[in-house]
Amino acid sequence: MLEQGTTARRVAYAGSVQSDVGGIYGQAKADAATRLTGAANRVGAEFHDLRLPNLFGEHGRPFYNAVTATFCHLLARGERPRVDVDRGLRLLHAQDAADLLVGTFPSSDLETLVQELSVVELLERLTAMAATYSTGDIPDVAQKVDRDLFNTYRSYVTELRPAVPLVRHSDARGSFFEIARTHGGPGQSSFSTTKPGIVRGEHFHRRKIERFTVLSGRAVISLRRLFGTEVVHVEVDGEHPLAVDMPTLWAHNIQNVGDELLYTSFWTDDIFDPTRPDTIAEVV
Repeated sequence: MLEQGTTARRVAYAGSVQSDVGGIYGQAKADAATRLTGAANRVGAEFHDLRLPNLFGEHGRPFYNAVTATFCHLLARGERPRVDVDRGLRLLHAQDAADLLVGTFPSSDLETLVQELSVVELLERLTAMAATYSTGDIPDVAQKVDRDLFNTYRSYVTELRPAVPLVRHSDARGSFFEIARTHGGPGQSSFSTTKPGIVRGEHFHRRKIERFTVLSGRAVISLRRLFGTEVVHVEVDGEHPLAVDMPTLWAHNIQNVGDELLYTSFWTDDIFDPTRPDTIAEVV
């Protein structure tokens, strides 16, 4: 927001590729761009008309105007979407659109961020991801578009299945269980101890996939969707191992609610970069 008496130096407009197609919506977007161009020119501001394609992202509204949201909603509920008419799609992750609009990415990056898939190809990718994730495995997220599609899909799963049961194998030597099976892409594992009563976390991520697994002790993992008030609480302990995945755009924390030291394993697909930590403070 500009302070009173100041003039905008850059104006970014969330336009649409429909501006070139016609129709009431496309014509309205084109007319708005023309008016904004004139206003920006009058004050000497740099104007960017970002012709945004099909947007997708976490918590998109299904059965509205985004086929990705509809597919994810149905797949998360075990249903099998059907494609009646196939066509090409130009897809852009909503968070990339936001970065373009606020200037985090230059406007010239728009085309490099767009992914072209057919409707059938999109459904095939999401169906494969849903099948892999139904076992608790992490699908191949080596490509950016697959990571963004998987994070989008996960946003429809979290409230239905906030935790993944793990199989504990025990014998006279002790016990063993697998924490994460990944089918492609980078990954990083870490480990922490937490004293009784202490809370870790209180932040959210925009891009990274993160999995918490308590190895020993008792804890409560809490998650809250941004801009929402409802909190999901998952009780975890080392005797009954669960994997809890942190959905993107959800604030989360973990609290040691036991009397002993808490041991927790963390896995993320993101190799930590201190210059771009993708960790934004937010209290659950």
